[in-house]
Amino acid sequence: MPVTVTAQYEIPDAELRWRFSRSSGPGGQGVNTTDSRVELVFDLAASKVFPEALRERALARLASRLVEGTVVIAASEFRSQLRNREAAAERLGELLRRAIAAPPPARRATKPSKGQKRRRLEDKRRRGETKRLRRDTGD
Repeated sequence: MPVTVTAQYEIPDAELRWRFSRSSGPGGQGVNTTDSRVELVFDLAASKVFPEALRERALARLASRLVEGTVVIAASEFRSQLRNREAAAERLGELLRRAIAAPPPARRATKPSKGQKRRRLEDKRRRGETKRLRRDTGD
């Protein structure tokens, strides 16, 4: 099953490696016999799915998660291997979608208006007056 990243980009099965193992957690007697835990391995550095610029952006943003250019997603929350496969594929798609997203526009510096400054200082004065009136006069 190919992994859909965006409408434009889809990772084919040939670039995905699946590993299965026994999962911990609930499952009764079946938990000891079924390989329901799923690991999805995707070699981002060697992938030809994304253009060079997007691949470099994704590699930079996912640098802390990568092991020699590969992304590993583990899923074991469901008792069924199929549902864990679907969950891992969805997580990989979401991770890559965020990694290749365009950076947000740069923040434009602004100054507070004169009215904002005046209101802030009036509020400070009013608050200080309230605190001054609460003080013990020492009588």
